[in-house]
Amino acid sequence: MIGRRPRSALSRRLAQLADESRVSPNLGVTRRLHLLSSSRILIVQLCVACSAAWLIASALLDHPQPFFAPIAAVIALAGGVGQRRRAVLELVIGVAIGIAVGELILSVIGRGAWQLFLVVGLAAAVAVFSGLGRMALLQAVNSAVLISVVIPTVGGSGTAAVNRFIDALVGGLVGLAVTALLPANPVRQVEQEVSEVLSRLAAVLQLLATGLRFRDPGPAWTALHEARAMEPQIQALTEVLSSASEVSRVSPIRWNQRDHLGLYVSTWRYVDHAVRDARVLARRVETMLRRSVAPPVGLDKALEDLAHAVRLFASDLSEQDRFDEAVQLLVETARAATIGLDPQAPLSAVAAVAQVRSLAADLLYATGLGSRDVDELFKTSTDAELDEESP
Repeated sequence: MIGRRPRSALSRRLAQLADESRVSPNLGVTRRLHLLSSSRILIVQLCVACSAAWLIASALLDHPQPFFAPIAAVIALAGGVGQRRRAVLELVIGVAIGIAVGELILSVIGRGAWQLFLVVGLAAAVAVFSGLGRMALLQAVNSAVLISVVIPTVGGSGTAAVNRFIDALVGGLVGLAVTALLPANPVRQVEQEVSEVLSRLAAVLQLLATGLRFRDPGPAWTALHEARAMEPQIQALTEVLSSASEVSRVSPIRWNQRDHLGLYVSTWRYVDHAVRDARVLARRVETMLRRSVAPPVGLDKALEDLAHAVRLFASDLSEQDRFDEAVQLLVETARAATIGLDPQAPLSAVAAVAQVRSLAADLLYATGLGSRDVDELFKTSTDAELDEESP
């Protein structure tokens, strides 16, 4: 089966640059300089990888016109997120399949349109049968096309087919080496992405608080659609974390960032759960307000505090702080939402309060607390409130 491979940071950056240029062709000089500055590592990686791959294949291996070496280096840089080594393996195997099929078939039947049809079909079939994925398929077809329509270069050591295979291997290894020796800052990239997600989560909660305060389903409806729109970003951030973790493992100059990245990785699962909780909460609140159900007393204030707690959590995560203030506010938020619930409240109101507690609990898990710790904190806060109400 041919799977859809997640795009690498390089692939996403190229797509981003293309989108920005297409949408805003009249960018000012300052904006263009900012784009250029933010892409400097990408540009250096591409330049170094292409030049080094070409130099090794042409000067050291004496391959005439080793055009596939720099191409393979770029493909390796843009390989699957967190799977660059597998991408290089598929690259090399795909090239080998295309070359083998092309050489074997064309040596018997010659070159031409129908021969190209046959060779491409066979190379694609073999690549699919191998089960390696889309990279192997694409490279098998590309190599088969090159073998079929480009006259093999004469001269140099070895045959053109073997040279192309070696060029692919050289380019792939160079791409991996450049990723390790000239990496982007993985923590900075992850920090920016996570901060944006948490900022959007806080904005969703603030919208829900506004809708509750004014008994208006409009802001809640907006919050619901905003929460749903976060799903692609959540998936992309999962890929970014995988790529950043890979860089921190293979790049010696980024080894000192492994602990910070580990913190992001360990918290991300619970942040993902919190975003899902917010989506369910938004649906509950929107339904409650649309049906003119009276919300629990103080739920709007609890959601405002929860939004503030999300911002505190984001700041502490970035600074590798202890989350003390965020933990306290999250517990207080869960407590405030619970005590404002009328025992005779309708199901929608009960469900909304339950989601607030669930969201607060997931963020508490993200701070490193275990389930027993969270249960104890919630139990302690509830007991304290009961003591305050006792005559």
